[in-house]
Amino acid sequence: MNVQIKDVTLAIKEHGAGRPVLFIHGYPLNSRIWEPQLEGLADYARLIAPDLRGHGESDAPSGPYTMDLLAEDCRDVLDALDVLEPVVLCGLSMGGYVSFAFFRNYPERVAGLILAATRAGEDTPEGKVNRDKAADLARQGGPGAVAESMLPKMLSPTTYNRNPELVRHVWEIMESTSLEGILGDLMGMKSRPDSTPTLAKIDKPTLILQGSDDQLIPLNDAVEMRTTILKAHLRLLPDAGHLLNMEQPDLTNQAIRSFLQEIDT
Repeated sequence: MNVQIKDVTLAIKEHGAGRPVLFIHGYPLNSRIWEPQLEGLADYARLIAPDLRGHGESDAPSGPYTMDLLAEDCRDVLDALDVLEPVVLCGLSMGGYVSFAFFRNYPERVAGLILAATRAGEDTPEGKVNRDKAADLARQGGPGAVAESMLPKMLSPTTYNRNPELVRHVWEIMESTSLEGILGDLMGMKSRPDSTPTLAKIDKPTLILQGSDDQLIPLNDAVEMRTTILKAHLRLLPDAGHLLNMEQPDLTNQAIRSFLQEIDT
């Protein structure tokens, strides 16, 4: 399904019926990362997974793609689909940054948050330099070069060494991202605000998912969110890296299903 919003057409996957859950993918990925959830949870909820601008089958205008812009796109997707009730946001990595922006800008439209493999803090000075280096790599070598550089860090060592099919699948998803999408994301993440002050303002039920072997987001960041958000619970998934929902789909689906049931009751 395609939806026209403002200046772009976005591709969307939608499955199931019930409480709406909006899945927001990370960088440099697309909605295909959520296939295990779209298949495993469609019996319980209305699952909506857009390709963000610049990703998957969506249009790829020039950036930067600020987190506020991507959050606005998500709101417009919900409007286009006539989703009027508050939704549960499930954001992974950059999708978590977008979820924080969505909550700040549209709190009345949020029923709960699932924050997966993400952090609240802004980029450090070193992190900003690394964003620029990644942008240079993308301009010189294309999306494939970015995929090659990131792939070993995206998965747990166990997954990377023992599941070549999933490794190839993740590489294909990353390599398919447009150059405009990669650059737009990098500049948007580089300039994103610190969401740490937002944590204490989150008054919605929150599930924090963290892979035990995440090489990109330290466990301390997840613990900080769990400690500061009033109604937060932390679930640590074993033998999972940054793409915990693909590496441990059954455990992820069990955690999400239980969380949605708690919200409903």
